[in-house]
Amino acid sequence: MKTAFVFPGQGSQYVGMCKDLYERFELVQQIVESANSILGFRISDVMFDGPMDSLKLTDITQPAIFIHSIAISELIKSNSSITISADASAGHSLGEYSALVAAGSFSFEDGLKLVRLRGQSMLQAGIDNPGTMAAIIGLSPEIVEDICKRASDSGIVQCANFNSPGQIVISGSIDGVRKAMELAKSEKAKLAKELVVSGAFHSPLMESAKEKLLAKLKVTQLNDANIPVYTNVSAKPVTHTEEIEKSLFLQLNNPVRWEETIINMINDGFTKFYELGPGKVLQGLIKRINPEVQIFGIDTVEDVERVLNV
Repeated sequence: MKTAFVFPGQGSQYVGMCKDLYERFELVQQIVESANSILGFRISDVMFDGPMDSLKLTDITQPAIFIHSIAISELIKSNSSITISADASAGHSLGEYSALVAAGSFSFEDGLKLVRLRGQSMLQAGIDNPGTMAAIIGLSPEIVEDICKRASDSGIVQCANFNSPGQIVISGSIDGVRKAMELAKSEKAKLAKELVVSGAFHSPLMESAKEKLLAKLKVTQLNDANIPVYTNVSAKPVTHTEEIEKSLFLQLNNPVRWEETIINMINDGFTKFYELGPGKVLQGLIKRINPEVQIFGIDTVEDVERVLNV
């Protein structure tokens, strides 16, 4: 029986995130204050008190979720009375950076700088090349991929997130995505809903962000991971620095294969999953992928006390 730590991505943020952990645990306070110093502004003020309009900006959201997730990961590592540990990790989009820090592939400081640059670059790419995303519910991956091909006459559009059975997100130009939504409705999708996002994430419209990220990765100290990290791009485990760098580079304009990732982990013997960080998004997705596995969430002090017995 193997245990995995999984880390949430953008969309899991909420006003007040990490605040109770900061007030309760000195280690979390040290991590958050270190992040404020590294970033050069008090991101904790936005995390704790909002406003939500600021917190949901891509360049703020991504480091905020990363900080929250790593604070919990470090709490687990630092407390000798906590007996849970991970045999592998994975993260949804942004969460892959948290998973890699938890696996020892790069430091918290370097991870935070990468995540901040990633968020800024994705935000700018969305300004330079406006696009959108949409959730398609109730259709198979094959049908949605075919819809994207058929809609490509209207503009760029591709699958961005294979989240769980029947839940797929598409991404691309505004015209391309809206045409695909029309086709999805004609194919009897249960829902085809445009999302409120600042760019077409995981699509070719993120190319400029991808190049900026690669330049930063080239000057970042990467280490082989201590445990396998299942990547978004391949849905398979990696440990070597070359594979890690390539996966992070390709991730920005390729789909997040989350359903396939979890299926592969379960097939590899993982039966217990802990989501570390804000919200419950991944817990919900994993339950839909396989309701038989054990799933826990660690977000608040209450969760820490209940799940970790500290």
